[in-house]
Amino acid sequence: MTTKAYGAHAADKPLEPIAIERRAPGARDVQVDIAYCGVCHSDLHTVRSEWGGTRYPCVPGHEIVGEVTAVGGDVKGFKVGDTVGVGCLVGSCQRCASCADGLEQYCENGFVGTYNGPTRDAPGHTLGGYSQRIVVDEKFVLKIRHPKEQLAAVAPLLCAGITTYSPLKHWNVGPGKKVGIVGIGGLGHMGVKIAHAMGAHVVAFTTSEGKRQDALQLGADEVVVSRDDKQMRAHRGSFDLILDTVAASHSLDAYSELLKRDGTLVLVGVPEHAHPSPNVANLIFKRRAIAGSLIGGIAETQEMLDFCADKGIVSDIEMIPAQKIDEAYDRMVRSDVKYRFVIDIATVA
Repeated sequence: MTTKAYGAHAADKPLEPIAIERRAPGARDVQVDIAYCGVCHSDLHTVRSEWGGTRYPCVPGHEIVGEVTAVGGDVKGFKVGDTVGVGCLVGSCQRCASCADGLEQYCENGFVGTYNGPTRDAPGHTLGGYSQRIVVDEKFVLKIRHPKEQLAAVAPLLCAGITTYSPLKHWNVGPGKKVGIVGIGGLGHMGVKIAHAMGAHVVAFTTSEGKRQDALQLGADEVVVSRDDKQMRAHRGSFDLILDTVAASHSLDAYSELLKRDGTLVLVGVPEHAHPSPNVANLIFKRRAIAGSLIGGIAETQEMLDFCADKGIVSDIEMIPAQKIDEAYDRMVRSDVKYRFVIDIATVA
């Protein structure tokens, strides 16, 4: 089935209208007509081959919201007309210990990404959500309960939402916990909203005094300008968890020394260049930990969507037509968005 999309043919080429082929739905497949697709930093890194290994043509997009328009004969969980989402994963081995535990993002044989992942379908790699429709195994399709008027702002939950929800849940964030969120961008603004909704005392860290009021409005109880040593010292040894969403190389010591004994600094941003090696004494003398976290499995992503629907949580977005995607990428590099771009797929024509 020929489908209109926006994609790039090389790292140094702009995204442009292209025609792609989608398979006919198999027995366990769900066909989704896409209404909205969020724009993630990973899209930019992949299209421009900044991480290497990009296969072209590249059609990014893994924050997908749309409507079911066809289902395979064995599909039990979805029907035509359902509002659904597709996130970062469209496949995994389903055999390893991680998959058995519902942690497909850690599949020991490699998960299949929604774009740039291996597939038997032409052209041999997956093509993502900057397109009019997608066909996905029902196991990797998610139910969305938010009202129709919020659906565009739901799209970024499929990556930015689960990337922050998963570690907050894993490290038992809730009432009585003091949680720091480093960086108030696409990921960080969701981290603040979700940690606040979980009942934690939330401290937002930003390099910009200008983001103080924004962070408070998002749900932060306090805001710390990380370049101000006095503000940082005032919180030394007080955090149960700090979630670091910044994808640029920076010193981790400034945050690890703010942790309580047994506190954890969790990294979810992958920098282009490695962080400086941390001060090991900071960790040893307080039994502190530095950890990482990668999106979430399908069951946890569904849990996150339901949690956000119950709490009225969506992303703060700026809607764009597909024709402005390269401009949006350039603005994203400059952090010139509050806080996530979303493509209106009706403009993919």
